[in-house]
Amino acid sequence: PASAPIILSDSPPAAAAGAEPALTAAQKALRSKPARAPEDPDKKNKKLKDVEISFPIVYGTISFWLGKKASEYNSHKWTVYIRSATNEDLSVIVKRVVFQLHPSFTNPTRVVEQPPFELSESGWGEFEIAITLYFHSDVCEKRLDLFHQLKLYPEEDAGPQSTKKPVVVETYDEVVFPEPTEAFFLRVQNHPAATVPRLPPGMTLSSPGMWLAGLYFLFS
Repeated sequence: PASAPIILSDSPPAAAAGAEPALTAAQKALRSKPARAPEDPDKKNKKLKDVEISFPIVYGTISFWLGKKASEYNSHKWTVYIRSATNEDLSVIVKRVVFQLHPSFTNPTRVVEQPPFELSESGWGEFEIAITLYFHSDVCEKRLDLFHQLKLYPEEDAGPQSTKKPVVVETYDEVVFPEPTEAFFLRVQNHPAATVPRLPPGMTLSSPGMWLAGLYFLFS
């Protein structure tokens, strides 16, 4: 004969028919609050098809001639940077930036892990600086490599060097993230540095709680 199935349950044993089990005050308080369904972790990684998020950026250098303080091997002070085109904080997408300087510098590989994503140095020569962006894991797993030529001296038609007139060379670009995760979309949809489109017709998002989950992920 077939055996009766054994049912394993975390529920307390049933009380006798017609009897109401005694509840403690704590149990009564819990009983009055509806249980909240756990958040589905897969929703955080859900990709939004036919959606693109873009971030306009500017990267470049600004250099100052030291004038009377200039020497043969230390004639300029300069700063290399990457920022949003509207000067907003990029740490919403960028985890860290690595600047690769000329090998003649002490510790030529410089890592910046918080905004502003820039570094300042001094010297006399011009060279190419490699700028590598690493993004938060819910944004993009690939890194972005950029290159910028440091310029210290003004063009001939710009007149002589001046300590009050810096040499600025920068590049505008846009970083586009196709098919973003839902958590990423919710986290940046109102960010002033982001260009976020409307969702395609018929597409809906999950819970607004995912936005809070994204913030927790970013700052934890």
